[in-house]
Amino acid sequence: MSAETIFDGVLAGRTAVVTGASRGIGTAVASVLMSAGADVIALQRSSPGVELRRASTRVQRSLTHQEVDLADQRSIAQAVERITAEHRVDILVNNAGLQIRHDSIEFPIDEFDRVLAVNTSAVFQLSQAFGRGMLERGSGKIVALASLLSFQGGLRVPAYAASKGAVAQLVKALSNEWAGRGVNVNAVAPGYVATEMNEALMNDPDRYRQLSERIPAGRWAQPEDIARAVGFLCTPYADYIHGTVLPVDGGWLGR
Repeated sequence: MSAETIFDGVLAGRTAVVTGASRGIGTAVASVLMSAGADVIALQRSSPGVELRRASTRVQRSLTHQEVDLADQRSIAQAVERITAEHRVDILVNNAGLQIRHDSIEFPIDEFDRVLAVNTSAVFQLSQAFGRGMLERGSGKIVALASLLSFQGGLRVPAYAASKGAVAQLVKALSNEWAGRGVNVNAVAPGYVATEMNEALMNDPDRYRQLSERIPAGRWAQPEDIARAVGFLCTPYADYIHGTVLPVDGGWLGR
């Protein structure tokens, strides 16, 4: 079934903020939410791409862009202020992520800090900021993008692993406080996805083969595979799901 039709109309009248919607998983998530009836605010540096603008036109949903630097707390606060002045945000998808690879012994501390700023601190700041309105209304959905490295350590990615481990714990901590007040906070942990972030792995024949052979499903995920899971957690069908980190990994963690 098409990602564009799987939740047709179930989110009508809602507004979703999606970080990093310009490509990959973020574009697929925004497309699914719009097809489900939501208007989408893309929170990112660059304007939404052609693919997402076409999706918006096809399903006749509003797509707007709010520029932000997710490594800068002041930039985030200003973006939130502008959005909340004009919109009621019902859904927040913390999708944007930064990946930097170095051997751990050589990993620059400033790059380590930047990864944590984008992947963890921004997730908390946005969840806190948009969560206030959700808590006042007694309803809302927050979904963060975790990772297989929320559970495993990986190679040459200590900052990314640390940041995604923190995201997994963060959704549990927020859920403990907010579940009883009508706000669902969950995460999706993608496995290996055929996106630009993983080009280094995909372009290494030996590493690509090793990873592919370990996936029981026999293939890498496409962005739509992850977007469908995120979309589900944003719908009323997931009203009793709180504090969950849902692996969407083709069976990797069960291997």
